[in-house]
Amino acid sequence: MLEQAARARGWLRIAGVDEVGRGPLCGPVVAAAVILDPDRIPVGLDDSKKLSPARRAALEAEIKASAEWCVAEASVAEIDALNILQASHLAMCRAIAGLLRAPDHVLVDGNRLPKALAISAEAVVRGDGRSVSIAAASILAKEARDRLMVDLAQQYPGYGWEKNAGYPTPDHRKALLNLGVTPVHRRSFKPIHNILCQGHSVSS
Repeated sequence: MLEQAARARGWLRIAGVDEVGRGPLCGPVVAAAVILDPDRIPVGLDDSKKLSPARRAALEAEIKASAEWCVAEASVAEIDALNILQASHLAMCRAIAGLLRAPDHVLVDGNRLPKALAISAEAVVRGDGRSVSIAAASILAKEARDRLMVDLAQQYPGYGWEKNAGYPTPDHRKALLNLGVTPVHRRSFKPIHNILCQGHSVSS
């Protein structure tokens, strides 16, 4: 386990960090940072995409009850201004900064570390399947973003965000053509940019 290896090198407070929402055409990107209690690690932690909704919800409650955690986001405006990678890293840095006490070491899902991260860290490719802390962070981030997209679906009905979470599914793409682009769509993403160039948009 990566956490055990990090503790063997002398770090005690090890945070796992992951983000959810790079691929959707709308909504913020959400990140979570989690420091698990080594004596209270929830059973069954795994990549959030491999878990059923019911299992994710149960694990989210266990993580929040037993670990130190923070969920943060970067807005659609920040995604359009910075690009999705940099906005993801911004959300990660906000989640780490939001922990009550700073970690000694951070395990970041992916192959790049946020440039603004000023503490000891390592990038872990496919980390949500290799680190329980990253897996926990992926669960919190996904649950938080899914709830947020359900709320946005009520504000902008017809796009199916309560089911597709803003990803470019056929029903979402069809709704874009029929209903237009909303204020929470990412204008820097090519499918949205192309539609706007054709003059299809809706007001807030």
